[in-house]
Amino acid sequence: MDNSLSYADIIQNTLQATTKDQPRIQSIQLYPVCDRQTGHFLILATGWDKQSWINTILFHAHLVDRDVIIEEDNFEEGLTSTLISAGINADNICTNIAK
Repeated sequence: MDNSLSYADIIQNTLQATTKDQPRIQSIQLYPVCDRQTGHFLILATGWDKQSWINTILFHAHLVDRDVIIEEDNFEEGLTSTLISAGINADNICTNIAK
C-alpha cells in the first residue's frame, strides 16, 4: 500500500473505480459522491427501471478520524473487503447496518 494515501483517498478511489466498473443495467446510472470535508462518501443509483424512477443510495460510508463507518452497503459482495484490500485497516471499519 502507498502510505501517502489517506483513508479519504482510498474510499474515494474505491468508489470511483466501483462505479466505473459496474455494468449499466437498463438506464440506471451509478454516481460516486465524495464529500471529504464532512467525511461522507456515497454511491447513488438513479434512472428508469422499467416504468419507475430509481433514486437510491447503494453505499454510504462516513469517515470519522481514522474510523470508517459503513452506514449502507447494498452491493452483492459488499465493499468492505475492497476497502481493506486497498489499505484500510479492518480494525478501523465498523458498520451500522442492521441485518
